[in-house]
Formats: sequence, structure tokens, C-alpha cells
Amino acid sequence: MKTLNKEMQDAITPTMALDILKEGNKRFVSNLKVNRNLLQQANETSDGQHPFAVILSCIDSRTSAELIFDQGLGDVFSVRIAGNIINEDILGSMEFGCKVAGSKIIVVLGHTKCGAIKGACDHVEMGNLTALLSKIQPAVYDEKTETENRNSGNIEFVEKVAAINVKRTVHAIMERSPILKEMIEAGEIGIAGGSHNIATGEVSFYEDTLILK
Repeated sequence: MKTLNKEMQDAITPTMALDILKEGNKRFVSNLKVNRNLLQQANETSDGQHPFAVILSCIDSRTSAELIFDQGLGDVFSVRIAGNIINEDILGSMEFGCKVAGSKIIVVLGHTKCGAIKGACDHVEMGNLTALLSKIQPAVYDEKTETENRNSGNIEFVEKVAAINVKRTVHAIMERSPILKEMIEAGEIGIAGGSHNIATGEVSFYEDTLILK
């Protein structure tokens, strides 16, 4: 597997970028990862990097973007925070990844059985975690279909909130970053939201979040 260079990155469209991630996830699920010389990739990227994707995922130890999408050194920018939320620093990082470094797609990736989502569903308050979980609370209130047991004990409720949280984040990225919104509307980059099933390893993308050209 070749290390990405500027020419290869330039040739990737947003749609191609999503396809690369999908194919990588298929390899991960099938346990057929590409054989890479990571030390060689470290050497080949020492003078510059040209990742094709920015992936915002949770800090969950089972949700490593490089692993579940079978990517190597220099392939993706990986942004990780509990509950895959955004703030100004993360938006700035995404703007750098796309506008400056040339990435072609932003992926917001939630996952099943997310502890941060469960904490938000239970309205947990604990130190600095309180402020973080407050950013997920709108997704909790937006979920209207579950009328009973609206807490972490209701698995269906948790997963529905997780999906809403991803979709809200996709929308918020475009709403809060004029730079990224302009790039998306111009077709320079794409954006997508999805969920990683921690039991099977499979990533499913939400069709109503895909903006690709």
C-alpha cells in the first residue's frame, strides 16, 4: 500500500474518499487488513503529510479510526473526544485538515453502547464531564419516540440518541464553520455521519448526512 503524496491526494474526490473508507472497513470486518510497512510510512511522511480524510470519533478504546478503516500512517486526521462532540478547537482542527492540508472528507463517527451517550441520557454531572455531556443533551431531548425508561438502561433509547447526536454534529459543523460549509457547497470536500458497531466492527453511514460530489 503506497503512502499518500500530494498528487495522490489531489486525485481523490469526496465520493472516492468515502469509498476508500468503506472498503477499508470491509477489510477490517473480514480481518483482511492491508500489509503495510509502517516504519517506511513514517519515513516517507517525515517531510509532509497528505491525509484524505478527517475523522471525528469517540475516545472509546474500541473505536480507533485507523484500525476500523484499515488506514496507515499519513492517511487520516483522527480527532477523538468523548461523545464525538465539537467545539471551537475541533472545528479549527477540521478547518486545518481540509483547507490547509487538503483532506477531502469529514466523517463524524459515533458508535454503539457509547458511555458518553449513556451518561448524557442519565444526566450525569461530574467535574468537567458535566460541561462535555451538556453538549450531548440536545440529542437526548430531540429523541421523542421513546416515552418510557429514557435512561441508559434502555438500549434502544441510547442508540437513537447516539444517531441523533451524530446528525446534529454534522449539521453543527456546517453551521458553525463558514470555511467548511463553503468547501462542502463547492464540492471541494464532503461530509458524512455514521456509526461503528463495536460488536461486529462494521461502520454504517447515515444516508441523510451524506453530502458528496
